[in-house]
Amino acid sequence: MDDYDGDEVEVEVEASGSGDTVESPVAVVDGPHMNVFWSTGMLAHNAGDGMFDTLHDPGFLAVLDSHPESPERIINILSILKKGPIAPYISWHDGEAAELEELTTFHSPAYVRDLLDAHKAGGKTLCGGTRINHGSWKAVLLAAGTTRRAMRYILEGLGKLAYALVRPPGHHAQPTRADGYCFLNNAALAVQVSMVYTTRKDGMQFIGAAVTVDREQLSPCATLAIDMDVKKVAVVDIDVHYGNGTAEGFYSRKDVFTISLHMNHGSWGDSHPQTGQPDEVGVGAGIGYNFNIPLPNGTGDKGYEYAFKELVVPALANYKPAMLVVTFGQDASAFDPNGRQCLTMDGFRTLGRLLKEQADIHTDGKLLLVQEGGYHVTYSAYCVHGLIEGVLQLPEELLSDPMGYYIEEEAPTIDRVEEIKEIFSEAIAAAKSELKKSETS
Repeated sequence: MDDYDGDEVEVEVEASGSGDTVESPVAVVDGPHMNVFWSTGMLAHNAGDGMFDTLHDPGFLAVLDSHPESPERIINILSILKKGPIAPYISWHDGEAAELEELTTFHSPAYVRDLLDAHKAGGKTLCGGTRINHGSWKAVLLAAGTTRRAMRYILEGLGKLAYALVRPPGHHAQPTRADGYCFLNNAALAVQVSMVYTTRKDGMQFIGAAVTVDREQLSPCATLAIDMDVKKVAVVDIDVHYGNGTAEGFYSRKDVFTISLHMNHGSWGDSHPQTGQPDEVGVGAGIGYNFNIPLPNGTGDKGYEYAFKELVVPALANYKPAMLVVTFGQDASAFDPNGRQCLTMDGFRTLGRLLKEQADIHTDGKLLLVQEGGYHVTYSAYCVHGLIEGVLQLPEELLSDPMGYYIEEEAPTIDRVEEIKEIFSEAIAAAKSELKKSETS
């Protein structure tokens, strides 16, 4: 439906900021708490409706689906964090819009211009299920800027835990194209502006952590990153789909280690050519710094825990990151329309605990969560509640699972984990051998 123009959600968004002030509905307890960054303006993105995410309607149906990436899924996450038993452990912070110059630290100038042109034209479908409509651009900028603000909050030493509750999601957005409901890669941009950059007339130039420059030339996040000695960042993606955009952007670098646990879905067309298989290990200096962990359908809570302990924990131990970023989708849940992995609220609680343990070991507890997918309008909110409970390592469970009941079969995941170990090691050896041949020929 090329002429679809969507209806903007009626929220006011100030051009220079978030357009709202977020207030905590209850007093925040002393001790561990999660700093949540949010802006109401992100609800302005209307992805459309039709037959699921196709935006098509042949005319046979009386009732159409809303697009999976709907405002309602985020509204429910907001609601459970403000009204659920986790509420006293949440500190709320305003989001803010990204500046245009930030966008070209990860995305190409040509792609950013394409997005701007689509916005000015009133709407455009960029790829399957991924469309800019009236109201989208402000939401897109707020999502990127709010994620960066959450990263800066950690780097400034104001808190060690932050959750960028943002939409549209970002982890499929590649340097030169949109994909999978994603326009800008929010997490990747936050990583980029936390590294060392200097400003030029035509954008922001990466100059490397070891280069000495005038501090006045650096972005504020970069200055903070130098002070915090952030030279290596690990991005762990637990969305049910491969974090292909993040991987693509850092594929030739070793200062960012991308790890993705996902459903074994393969590539899905021109916008998503990456397969997400274990043999995609990086190129050049980045060989060995992209770790794909495609898991069998129906992996479940125990399978995810096993894969994390067997694969992610030793990988992080070898890498020793100074900062840990988690791109966090809830679409691996048992009830998600876009996933088949059967994770429950308890499984997300366990993943939260495991992630915080790794942050305590490697980053002095610094952990940034960035919202990605998760399309069951109600159950996704419970999964967020569970993961934050796990991250906070609370002594008692605050909220029980109202829905999860699946019986799990762990054996296929155990077998797959062993295969992944072998494929990943062999692929690294082969890639390094080819690189050596090319350098000597």
